[in-house]
Amino acid sequence: MKKRRVGIYLFWILATEAVGILAALLTKDGMALYKALTSKPPLSPPSVVFPIVWAILYALMGIGMARVVLSARSDERSDAIQVYLIQLAVNFAWSIFFFRFQSYGGALLVLVLLLALIVWMILRFRRVERPAALLQIPYVLWVAFAAYLNAGVWLLNR
Repeated sequence: MKKRRVGIYLFWILATEAVGILAALLTKDGMALYKALTSKPPLSPPSVVFPIVWAILYALMGIGMARVVLSARSDERSDAIQVYLIQLAVNFAWSIFFFRFQSYGGALLVLVLLLALIVWMILRFRRVERPAALLQIPYVLWVAFAAYLNAGVWLLNR
């Protein structure tokens, strides 16, 4: 039984991290262009911060999802899983819009949608497994900060 639990945790952490890694691989040229931008909003962290923060956030997301998956089967659990997968896809799409297409305004719209989905996910997770919901608080805070940065890049580089 314990091996099964560990396997589920590993699966969801690695699957979530893989989404981030795939996005990074598909957008690496755009990331270099972002680093070269001369106009960034105040409070923009150094580029080295982003992969570290995202790795931690993806791990927390995966841990939260594993906790939900390991909870008792229910309609609430099914809803939470569905919202998680949708927000993860939108998270992936943001990287493509921002870095690959350099559509900063479009990426900002995607981030607004992502923020709404994260809040929805947190509410769904809370119905199933409260600690899983609490693990998502850093994620929603970081994405709100990312929305500020995205808006700043869009406004300063039009």
